[in-house]
Parts: sequence; C-alpha cells; structure tokens
Amino acid sequence: MLVSTKWLNEYVNINGIKPENLAERITRSGIEVDSIIDRSHGMTNVVVGYVKECVKHPEADKLNICQVDVGDEVTQIICGAPNIAEGQKVIVARTGAVLPGNFKIKKAKLRGEESNGMICSLQELGIEGKHVAKAYAEGIYVLPNDALVGSDALPLLGLDDTVLEFDLTPNRSDALSMLGVAYEVAAILSQGIALPSITYKESNEKASDVLKLRVEAVKDNPMYVAKVVKNVKVAESPLWLQNYLMAAGVRPRNNVVDITNYVLLEYGQPLHAFDYDRLKTGEIVVRHADEGEKITTLDDTERTLNAQNLVITNGEEAVALAGVMGGANSEVHEGTTTVVIESAYFAASSVRQTSKEVGLRSDASTRFEKGVDPNRVQEAAERAAQLMSDIAGGEVLAGSVIFDELDKTPVQITVSPDYINNRLGMKISMDEMLSILERLRIPTQAINGNLVIEAPTRRQDLRIKEDIIEEIARMHGYDEIPKTVPVTESKPGGLTPYQAKRRIVRQFLEGAGLLQAITYSLTSKEQSQAFALETAPVTELLMPMSEDRAILRQSLIPHMLEAATYNVARRIDSVAIYETGSVFLGVEEDGLPREVEHVAAVLTGKWVDNAWQGEMKKVDFFVLKGIIEGMMGRLGMLESLSFEQTTLDGMHPGRTASIFLNGENVGMVGQVHPTEQKKRDLKETYVMEINLEKVLSMETDELLYVPVPRYPSMSRDIALVVSTETSAGTLEMIIQQAGGKLLKDVRLFDLYEGDNVEDGKKSLAFSLTYFDAERTLTDEEVVKAHEKVLNVLTEANALLRG
Repeated sequence: MLVSTKWLNEYVNINGIKPENLAERITRSGIEVDSIIDRSHGMTNVVVGYVKECVKHPEADKLNICQVDVGDEVTQIICGAPNIAEGQKVIVARTGAVLPGNFKIKKAKLRGEESNGMICSLQELGIEGKHVAKAYAEGIYVLPNDALVGSDALPLLGLDDTVLEFDLTPNRSDALSMLGVAYEVAAILSQGIALPSITYKESNEKASDVLKLRVEAVKDNPMYVAKVVKNVKVAESPLWLQNYLMAAGVRPRNNVVDITNYVLLEYGQPLHAFDYDRLKTGEIVVRHADEGEKITTLDDTERTLNAQNLVITNGEEAVALAGVMGGANSEVHEGTTTVVIESAYFAASSVRQTSKEVGLRSDASTRFEKGVDPNRVQEAAERAAQLMSDIAGGEVLAGSVIFDELDKTPVQITVSPDYINNRLGMKISMDEMLSILERLRIPTQAINGNLVIEAPTRRQDLRIKEDIIEEIARMHGYDEIPKTVPVTESKPGGLTPYQAKRRIVRQFLEGAGLLQAITYSLTSKEQSQAFALETAPVTELLMPMSEDRAILRQSLIPHMLEAATYNVARRIDSVAIYETGSVFLGVEEDGLPREVEHVAAVLTGKWVDNAWQGEMKKVDFFVLKGIIEGMMGRLGMLESLSFEQTTLDGMHPGRTASIFLNGENVGMVGQVHPTEQKKRDLKETYVMEINLEKVLSMETDELLYVPVPRYPSMSRDIALVVSTETSAGTLEMIIQQAGGKLLKDVRLFDLYEGDNVEDGKKSLAFSLTYFDAERTLTDEEVVKAHEKVLNVLTEANALLRG
C-alpha cells in the first residue's frame, strides 16, 4: 500500500511531523513502513511555462524551437516532443535544475540553435511511465489552462509529497484504504479524524425506475448497491485527482474510472462503473456462470468460465467478473453519458477462486479476498456519486437500487484487564486501556470490571480476546513491555560436546583454506555407494524428481567431485572444499534410514601459488594427510591417529590410505583413480572422508596446560635400511613404544633410494628427541634409552645405515 502523506493530511493533521518520524511511529505500532519515497527527488527550479511560439527547427525535422514564457522572462527552448504546440502550458526545467537521476539542465546548442532549459514529460520528473495517463505516455505533459505561469510546478503536480510504502500483514486489510490508515495514524498521534462529507443534489428521477436488480447467488453476493448518474461528461480528471492516483501507483484514465479508483483507495471498497446504454437491458443479474461461458475482460483477454465463477450480467450475457474485473462490452468510454455505479459485497472465497482460476488479480480482488467493511458498501457508492456530480457534471438519480441480506452485526468481545496484563506481563490500568481503544475508535464499555467491546466492521481482524490484547500492546508500545528473565530450573543453553567438536572441525578446515560446500543428499543409483566407507541397502524415493536424484547417498564424495568438475570447467583450476553432512545407511527399526554424519574434502590444483619470490606447490597426498593430522590435533586425537595403505574402488592403488583412531578404521584419504579423474575432467585430485559421528563420539583426555620446559632436550638421528614394503608409520610406532617415557618426539625427515642402497631396500631417517620435564638428562641415560630403540629395530629387520 502506497500512502501519500499529502492525501493523508486531508483526514489527519500531520503538519509539522517529519515523514521519517511518522514512519518510525507507524512501524513501532505494528505496521511496517518499507520505504519512504520523496516524490520531489530534491528538484528545484521546475516551473510552469507558456509556449508563446513554436516553429520547426531549420536543421532538424523532429525538433521545434519554442519561445517559452517562464514568468520573469521569455526564453528559447529546443523541444523534440511530438505533442508540443503553441498555446500550451507546460513543465519547464530551467537552467541549473537537477532532475531525477542527477540529470543537470545546462544551456546548450542543438543544431546551431540555443536552448535554455527543457520542457519536461512526467517521466522525466521521476514518475513511472506505467502510472502516466496514456495520452501523455509519449511526449511532454500539458498542464491545465488555469496553471499560473512562472509558479513552482511541483506542488501543482503533487510532487511536493512524500509517499510511505506499507508492508501489510494479511490480517490488516483495513489499512488497504486511506481512511483505514487515517484511523491508525489518528490513534498513534492521539488526534481527531476528518471523514469525507457526502452531500450532492439528487435528480427527481428515481434510480429504481431505470434499473432493475436481481441477485441469484445470494451466498456469494449478499449485498449489491447500484446508483445511476445521468448526463456525465467523460473527460480528463482534474489534476489533484490524477496526482493522488499516480502517488498511489494507479494510472489515470478518465474522470469516471478515476473516481471509482479514488474511492477504492479512499474507502477500501472496490467499485465498478458500467455504461448504462451498453448494458442494453436496463437490468443487472448476479449469478454463477454457465460451464464454458466466455467473457472478454477490460484487459482485452477472452476468458472461459466455469459454474463456480460469479458474474455480473445484463440478464442475457456476462458484463463483469464479480469482484475481479469488468467486461469490455460494458466499459465506460468517451461517448458514455449515463453511468451505473456498482458497489457490492462479494464473498472472499468466491473472489479468490475466480481470480485463481482465470489467472487474474486486481486491486479489487485483493481487497475482496482480504475482506471489506460491510458498512462501507453503500457509503462508498454515495461517495462516488458525489464525485461524479462534482467532477463529471452528472445528475445523480434519486435513491439506490439495493439488494441487502448481509449481516453487519459487529463482533462482541469481552475481556478483563487482568487477562490482558497477565499475557503481556505488564501492568496497564483499565483507564489506559479504555483510552487506547477510544483512540482506535473501537466502541468499548467498562462493565463489572470487564471491557465489553464491539469490534467495528472496518476491522475484520478483531475477532477474539487475543486480537484486543495485540491492539493494546502495540498502541501502548512494544518497547514498554518489561524485560524479564524466565523463572526456570533448567540450565542456560549451550553447545553439546559433540556440537562443540563439530564446530572445531569446521573452523579448522576453513582456517586451512577449504571452503564449505553443501551438496544434495539425493543421488543416482550408480553414484549412491561410490567411495562409501560403509555400504548398506540403499534407500530409494517413492516419487523422485529425476533419476539423478532418486536414492539417498552413502558417501559425500561423488557430489563434491561434481562440484570440483563444475568449478574447473569454469577456469577455477584450484579447488579446495569440504562438507559436513549425513549419509544414509540401511534401515532402522522405525523404517527410516540410519543417518551418520561424515566430513569429506576434495582438493585439486595448486595448494600454494607461485607469488612473488614464492614457490608454487601442487596439492598432493601429504597436503591432505597434513590437514587431517592438524584437525585431529585440534581435537586432541593426534597421538591415537595412524594411517595404513589400502586399496578402494575408484581410488589410486598406491596413494590411498585408511585412517585409524585407536586402531579403529574411521575413514580414508587418497588420490582419485586416474581413470575416474579423466572421466570427470579433473587433473590430480585428492579426497578424504571420515566418519565424523564416530570420531566426535570418542572420549578424549581433558586438555591440560603443560609448563614451558625449563630443561634442555637431547636429539639423536638414525638412518634405517628397510624393505621398500615397510612403511615409515610402522617404524615410527616401534620407535615410540621402545623409547619409553624419555622419548618425547619422533620425526621422519628423509627418504632415500638409489646408490649405496641395494635394490628392494630404502633408507628412512628419523630424528628422536629425548626429554625429562623434571631434570637435565645425562648422556648415559640417553644412550641407554637409545640403544634399547636400536635393539628393537634390529629385531624388526631394520638395519642401522653406516
């Protein structure tokens, strides 16, 4: 809903209140103001001009040289608008003016002729083209003859205005009208409200003498009001009316149609105007459509109806879709002289169904669907008749043609102040509650300590006690609700140990340079068990969206490889991503698949780019292995971590390892098999997947502070010749077990195969660090511990290299 503050000021005095402050107060009372639109856009130096002379430019067929009176001078302006003519009053942006879009008006020469300013269209003043009358959709805007030459054009065009854009919740249909907004603002500001005064002179002829009415679908149309206005002169609406419509986002058409749109915006009651002569029969019949019946609506679209659609007919053919849009066969046009004004109450469900089935929504259908005020149906018709008398020179026939079986009884709500205060946690006095409800114009009586309320029919959202509580709370001020701490025996919330560890995993991987990915849980049958750490019967969807999304995954890796392929195909040659998510294994007792949380990573391309004086490093097995070690170190599990070479389908046979924690297999790491890489258009790609649920559920020792060592450590290096099939990890484990409590660290620092090492053998060099936190070790103690290590290695067929 777009609310012009200039229009609003006609009902509630908001002079002296800045639009920003008004918007803030409205928002705090429960209706959110989405935006504040300054229609002037800060423009100045835009005035009314009079075209005294207009001749063709000698050097350009589409340009005209105009001599324009702007009040204090006559100036020359070059104009290319097709509708420019001598004798017009126009909008002139003088030299120095700045139009919307930061368009500055300067003196210029066009084809050798001087131009001092610009004659403007409404679009050039910031009004959207779809809101400009079709007559001025192209070319400049022509002002009325009574416009004062040299005066500021912005007030004349209604551009000295600010529009508030409301984001209404579905229950606040009352605020879909200017009067509804006026009631709201008057309550917020504790002011009175000036409702329109409806007076006009009636003709001696009665409306019931020229128009007959029959309603057959009473349930969907319990009230119908028709008024007849003769001798109407269809013409352009006065400027004030056009300005209000454009501010509300409605395109002006002609005075009759504009009046119905104006009343719709003012009262929230949709109206429709029929050409009486085009009705032909002098009768209106409201019925349900025949199956397959057709009607061409005002948008020149033929629509096929069904038996549930409500239509307005002339007794012979449909002339309007009830509550949605009129028919082209009864449209008001330039030759119309007699108008029938329709104001009706159509059931929300009927309008909603028709609107949905014919694929057409309108301002009218929106309001009917949300609910209109039954007590404004006739009043809105009277208001439209008054305006047609005043603006279009029409003669309003006496009385109205009415069908009325509508229950207009207001809803009665009884609630006690204690009930309200208990639910708000506040202490609002009954007098304050009565004052709030009085400001909202909600009739209320205090009877036996209770508030007895008659909810006005304009407020369709007031039905139960809680609705009244909301009204009192928002008008008293949500900011006034006291802040309290709940009284409870439960402990404050926090992360579970599992959640805290999972957060550590994510933070570490992101800190290591990997980006988080989120992939589909659904995959194809071929990919469902690829790279799986554990397989089980797959879970198939009964109604899959496609074959590629038919089965729940048992590994995270396939979709992550798809993500890597997608990025590489778009010239992102280095990809490092990870995901934590569920895989689905077998079926539990409740018939649902067993969800197990895993973490997986995919790396391809460069790990370190060759920046200035830097060394480029490609991703390899040891990069990903190091990331896993770092992650386990952060979880306090590094000492129980080990790797063993393995073979897995889809993985490189010589560059794949199983991951063990405390001797239990929890995952795998390695290079994707070259065949699989080629199939996916990838170069060397490394992956890892770990059963995160198993890892994070393991008990770890409490993290304890270790003082900085006061005593020196001693190192010994050894080079061992072993079979090429012997892994460094196996030797490292042997050394750690043999070194006893003095051996604090074992580190592999060299691998050699070649000269001086026989075939089938390799040389592995380790650095061993001995240390005691309580004292300085002697050489004898270190030699003794070191010899024990060497003896054990000899027994394991590891020869000390000389």
